[in-house]
Amino acid sequence: MIHSDKQKRQIDLLVAAPRGFCAGVDRAIKIVELAIKKYGAPVYVRHEIVHNRYVVDELKKMGAIFVEELDEVPDGVPVVFSAHGVPKAVPHKAEERGLEYLDATCPLVSKVHRQAERQTEAGRHIIFVGHAYHPEVIGTFGQVEEGQMTLVETLDDVAALNPADPEGLAFLTQTTLSVDDTHAIVAALQARFPSIVGPKGEDICYATSNRQDAVKEMTKSCELVLVIGAPNSSNSLRLVEVAERGGARAKLIQRASEIDLSWLDGINRLGLTAGASAPEVLVREVIEYLEEHFEIKQEKVTTADEDMVFKLPRGLEAA
Repeated sequence: MIHSDKQKRQIDLLVAAPRGFCAGVDRAIKIVELAIKKYGAPVYVRHEIVHNRYVVDELKKMGAIFVEELDEVPDGVPVVFSAHGVPKAVPHKAEERGLEYLDATCPLVSKVHRQAERQTEAGRHIIFVGHAYHPEVIGTFGQVEEGQMTLVETLDDVAALNPADPEGLAFLTQTTLSVDDTHAIVAALQARFPSIVGPKGEDICYATSNRQDAVKEMTKSCELVLVIGAPNSSNSLRLVEVAERGGARAKLIQRASEIDLSWLDGINRLGLTAGASAPEVLVREVIEYLEEHFEIKQEKVTTADEDMVFKLPRGLEAA
């Protein structure tokens, strides 16, 4: 705590609701925790369970060991697959080795996987809107045979498409994209290929959309938005973009210690949100840090109420 005779300057702090953990992230973390409780440490996790260093470090303390590939998992220990999903080859390989595995793939990502299978079974080539090298994209491409899916990231990519059968196309999207950018890309696809088949519902997950909506509302009146999230978290990076597009400056931080107080010079109304992989403890940490330096007047910006809960895998509920 900083002690000073100087009166603290007041900042109005707009705190987004909803923010932070979504149901898929909450479920994935619980799966690792319950697996450690059921099997004992160590439990191996292929890839970061979610994109958040704090969460990963806390699970490491409990006995989780994070690896990038299944080859790094020794025989005879359980392995958990991350919330982002994995190519089909990964569980097949685990089965071949006799490894016990738990799939923590977000059910909304699993839904996209099933859609990919259905579209290719119907003979359609899939145009997938997403970011290259993101684990969710790699996992989704791994649900179908090579060559059955083409990635587009931008409007220019759509313009450059030259499919063998323009009448036999479908599109799917990564779940953590910018809602506005994706609408523009989907509209361009539909304009170029009027017969392209899309999913019945929105692929971008409810939590991604809700968090972006809250930031849009905040940027109507605040000059700077702090987004708590990891630099490799797609949904957190999209929140930064949404804030900037709304006319506010935006900074992505992982912890309160990354805040540069000079950012707040001349700032009267500050927005605060957290990506879907960031725990509430980090939000509280940031607020407490700000309260050490400023007179903080908090205001909640609520654009949706979330009560989604996803079921845990069978066998873990009573672990």
